[in-house]
Amino acid sequence: MLGVKETVNSMSENSSYEVKGQIHGGDNPEKDLNEQMDKSRSPDAMEPIDSDQTVKEILEEEKSEEPVFDGTEIPEMEQMRRSSDQSVELDSKAQQGSVINERAAAIGNFVKEKGAIAVSTFIRRLSGRKDENDLPVEDDKNDGSASGNGKKTVSDYGIKPKEVQKKSEERSTWNPLNLIKVGGDIVTSTTGEAGGGNVPGLTEQPIAKGRIIVYTKLGCEDCKLVRLFMHQQRLKYVEINIDIFPSRKLELEKNTGSSIVPKVYFNDLLIGGLTELKKMEESGILNEKTGALFNDEPSSAAPLPPLPGEDDESGCGKMDELATIVRKMRESITLKDRFYKMRRFSNCFPGSEAVDFISEDQYLERDEAVEFGRKLASKHFFRHVLDENVFEDGNQPYRFLDHDPVIMTQCYNIPRGIIDVAPKPMAEIASRLRKLSCAIFEAYVSEDGRHVDYRSIQGCEEFKRYIRTTEELQRVETSDLSREEKIAFFINLYNMMAIHALVTCGHPAGPLDRKKFFGDFKYVIGGCAYSLSAIENGILRGNQRPPYNLVKPFGHKDQRSKVVLSYPEPLVHFALVCGTKSGPALRCYSPGNIDKELMEAARDFVRNGGLIVDPEAKVASVSKILRW
Repeated sequence: MLGVKETVNSMSENSSYEVKGQIHGGDNPEKDLNEQMDKSRSPDAMEPIDSDQTVKEILEEEKSEEPVFDGTEIPEMEQMRRSSDQSVELDSKAQQGSVINERAAAIGNFVKEKGAIAVSTFIRRLSGRKDENDLPVEDDKNDGSASGNGKKTVSDYGIKPKEVQKKSEERSTWNPLNLIKVGGDIVTSTTGEAGGGNVPGLTEQPIAKGRIIVYTKLGCEDCKLVRLFMHQQRLKYVEINIDIFPSRKLELEKNTGSSIVPKVYFNDLLIGGLTELKKMEESGILNEKTGALFNDEPSSAAPLPPLPGEDDESGCGKMDELATIVRKMRESITLKDRFYKMRRFSNCFPGSEAVDFISEDQYLERDEAVEFGRKLASKHFFRHVLDENVFEDGNQPYRFLDHDPVIMTQCYNIPRGIIDVAPKPMAEIASRLRKLSCAIFEAYVSEDGRHVDYRSIQGCEEFKRYIRTTEELQRVETSDLSREEKIAFFINLYNMMAIHALVTCGHPAGPLDRKKFFGDFKYVIGGCAYSLSAIENGILRGNQRPPYNLVKPFGHKDQRSKVVLSYPEPLVHFALVCGTKSGPALRCYSPGNIDKELMEAARDFVRNGGLIVDPEAKVASVSKILRW
């Protein structure tokens, strides 16, 4: 306590003997101590001390011996005990030590009382300065106020800790759970339809009872101009692409006598195309007609928005006979966890049980049943847990495709399990997916391809159909695709997978989210799971090692290695879009002109931010994509 001794020694020489005598000789030690402390605080006794400076000195010089109170001790009685224990020391040291203990106790009380007041004030302000009965609580203006000369002393805070606690309880019975409840109520009233009260700063947008329908088709320049006009006028509309919904083309011909697009409907009123819209804008009729949409509901003669599943070919086709056999097989054999090569695999069945079922169901000999089982495995109904063989008769474990843990938890195009429809040719599925992608890009992506309306994409019927169509990729044959077909298909699939991942999981916020985004969001294609990283680095880059990785995406025994390009295609980096601001423009690619389209994408990227030249500084900066 040398620091405290030097601080208070000069101020306590004349009073230390008197205080010690009162502590040991008085009838009421606690009362005498308080009276003596009051005298020592008076201007006649000594000048006031800067308490903040004293606290700082104690904390800096003697941190290991700070007084600790657990709420049960009485500071004054604690000083009596310490003074009596130190009475056996030399007189001069005992007298000085008594004063030091008194001052330390006073400072400890000050810190504790100040902390209690600060906590009480903070809680009162955080709770809105109201108690549970919603009674306003006034601020304690004296809390934290400075004394006459602008400095605070210990004597400014004469309230004991228990009194502070009692006073704070009388002022507020704040409960942190009440604050959580209030926050939930605010969110509910903001986002809920049946909320109570108005939220300051938020204005309710009027909801139009009517609707605007715009008929379009793929690759139509006039349709692009109509979309741009509608966006400039801030008009919400529903787009019907007659190439995606062919039955609506017949409906348009029946109602208007022509299938020429674009055609715009305000409820059941046919407006026309871009020319008619501009004339209405110039004459002021457009504002009048759009204003009427807020009050007039569409009649039965008005065109309807696209219905769920309308003109959808996904999931249609002849039933797969092998799928019927596998369905009965799943009901007959026992699936359970099994150990194989010191590892545990879930939902497995031994090859011998599958052979027993096939031989009994198909009336085949055991060797013939094994060949039939290999045929089922080649159609991607099941496979070996470690891909060691196609199918054998024995105790080796096999697992159905939709029971694979990776496919069950990370693949997003297998929500209903294995489909029973016979697989269609890969080229046909790729063509339908490409058409849906083009329709989505034209309707919900800006003209420069760098701004995407993810919210509208998530709710549109074209995107829902796209997801249903990707379910047909579960058991397709990918080895039959040519180089051009592989590049076009996997580029388009990558871009749509990125959009699907963004609307499903959100934009990645950090390294861990990016790892999940590129590595854990997958599609089942030809019986194998493909992530965004597997498509980019494994297929399009010729099975090259990804950044910050030590191994290649596909091993020698990996079935996906059969789909890898013979040599990497560097131009794909100007076509792959993952939702970043610095990425290339979003567009759709066709297998017939894939090389030409990739060159155009590379030129467009370099001209629009990929290469920046500063003539004054004589510095050229390029995108990191060029490092690839």
